[in-house]
Amino acid sequence: MISISAFFAGLFYFATAVIVFGVLYRIYEYWSVPSPLNIATTPAPTTQAGAAFRVVREVTLFESLFKANKWIWLFGITFHLALLLVLLRHFRYFVDPTFILWAWVPYVQPFGKYAAFAMVLGLAALWARRFLVERVRYISSPSDHLMLLLLILIGVSGLVMKFVSHTDIMDVKHFFVGLRSFDIKELPNDLPLYIHLSLVATLMIIFPFSKLLHVPGVFLAQHEIWQIILGKNVMLPLGLRKSIIRLASDIF
Repeated sequence: MISISAFFAGLFYFATAVIVFGVLYRIYEYWSVPSPLNIATTPAPTTQAGAAFRVVREVTLFESLFKANKWIWLFGITFHLALLLVLLRHFRYFVDPTFILWAWVPYVQPFGKYAAFAMVLGLAALWARRFLVERVRYISSPSDHLMLLLLILIGVSGLVMKFVSHTDIMDVKHFFVGLRSFDIKELPNDLPLYIHLSLVATLMIIFPFSKLLHVPGVFLAQHEIWQIILGKNVMLPLGLRKSIIRLASDIF
């Protein structure tokens, strides 16, 4: 009979392969669709430095979303910044203290610990919007609700592990560090941990095929900006731009 640790090891090997190769394939797929038309958007920067700065503002500050809707921007930026802190906090589970980039890891721990609350609240507000705003409720599909529910459950199960069940994080760390060398360690016997890991693996597997693909796509969606950065004659994918615009509007 396969052990629970071996099951989760196989699950995360599979999930990692799916998310890595799946995202690369989707980027290649979008990039392969030509966009021969030069669609001008004004006002727009006319220099490479200005164009690059606009991409940075869009990716880090959600500038377009801020101009479109301040409340959605507030909920979205809260969720994304909190998620970033949570992910940075989880970095310690995959590397040893001897790792060259370890120096900053201890300092982010208290921020990531409580950022999980902000992450769940931001997601809850975005989900509530899909019920309370009639126009958004009309265009929301079951997958929109399921993706937000999945993200909320991941956050809640993580909080339960930290503040309720007090999972042995050292055993969890040994398990994931061991996966790097295909040395499967035993996971703690903890139901909230099993639930949390299952939800995270599910997210990794469906990520390349879901609306969450706007994460890598937003870097490439600035068509006229990338034309300035890469050259006036570059042919960026029409499919990518249409998909990212739709994904960004749908997810929020």
